[in-house]
Amino acid sequence: MRYLGYTAIFFIFCLMLSCGNEVKPKPKAMLALSYPQPAYQPIRLNCPYTFEINQLAEIAPSKSRNACWLNLDYPLLNGTIFITYQPVRNNLDSLLRDAQKLPLEHTIKADAIEGDIYTNDIHKVYGMFYELEGDAASQAQFYITDSTTHFLTGAVYFNTQPNYDSIYPAADYIKQDMRYLMETLRWQ
Repeated sequence: MRYLGYTAIFFIFCLMLSCGNEVKPKPKAMLALSYPQPAYQPIRLNCPYTFEINQLAEIAPSKSRNACWLNLDYPLLNGTIFITYQPVRNNLDSLLRDAQKLPLEHTIKADAIEGDIYTNDIHKVYGMFYELEGDAASQAQFYITDSTTHFLTGAVYFNTQPNYDSIYPAADYIKQDMRYLMETLRWQ
């Protein structure tokens, strides 16, 4: 009987000591992936444009019949930037409408879509860069034009089911490359 009393006192003492700390939820965290510092090089194609790409990217021809459509594959990141080029032939309004409509097709899965205007008057490069957040199929898209002759679009897609938390580091890395592509684009 005496042991039963000591055991009860011991359990009461343990309960009193264990009730002091509040339970706090763990903070959200992102994957701690790191990629090499980007090193850019100019590409020369038989197309009316040129720009610089990251050395991690591999140029692959598009499955389209258009020779100036290409894919920039990122094997390390498991993603691709799809580049399309179309000449402007009195159809700038429809090209702009289509390019602006494309990011909106992802509103079902995207948590947010932000658009940044891009203007480079010296090289006559004007456009928009769209950043999408959430489990959307594409995490970034852009279009650029000189407003009279050339129209180029780009969109990044990953070769996996979109899970924003998992692809965020790779998506952020490629978004920076897409912005750099826009900044270095020159019409021929």
